[in-house]
Amino acid sequence: MTVKIIVLYILKVLGIIVGIVIIYVLLGLLIPFISVSAKDDGEKKDIPIYIYTNGVHTDIVMPVKNDLQDWSLKIPFANLKSKKTDYNYIGIGWGDKGFYLDTPTWADLKFSTAVKAAFWLSDSAMHCTYYATMKEGDDCKMIMISRSQYTRLVKFVEDKFDRDQNGNFMVIPTNAVYGDNDAFYDARGTYSFLYTCNTWTNDALKAAGQKAALWTPSDFGIFQHYK
Repeated sequence: MTVKIIVLYILKVLGIIVGIVIIYVLLGLLIPFISVSAKDDGEKKDIPIYIYTNGVHTDIVMPVKNDLQDWSLKIPFANLKSKKTDYNYIGIGWGDKGFYLDTPTWADLKFSTAVKAAFWLSDSAMHCTYYATMKEGDDCKMIMISRSQYTRLVKFVEDKFDRDQNGNFMVIPTNAVYGDNDAFYDARGTYSFLYTCNTWTNDALKAAGQKAALWTPSDFGIFQHYK
């Protein structure tokens, strides 16, 4: 094999990679504009939930406790650094374990982490954050849903947690938490460039019968339906 043939082969491979990236970016920008409409179940919408983004990861934020679900029983306050028990909301997001534990901001992103996350090569995790209050803004939108919709949302979220032999959520021992009010748990499923943390949040909204994008890898694809 001559040098010329080797160079041509490398250029072809690089061209394919660049082409895939360009197509992915275009689809990631365009497909989110195809909306999935909310489904009105005819029930009173009296349970507030929120969609929240930190610029990298999105969460579904729910009441800590009501008569349908008490998240503190499954995600104990004892697993928080603060140990406080007076929180009113809990935000839950699913994503790549490497991204969550090693990449709190885009500035912390490592090439190895990105490659593993993009190509189904690493484990996933649930990031659970307790809040005293929620404030709406560009990064946080409130949605009122019904009891039936909330029940479906809770099931969707719970089904993504991995469990031990006793059926309990499994906390990840780590110091890589973002503050004194959050913890990480083992999760089911594998992250990839086709199914990101934002794709999961978007699917959670669909499960609850709310507005969503047909598919989105980004938080933009979700929030542009809630302007």
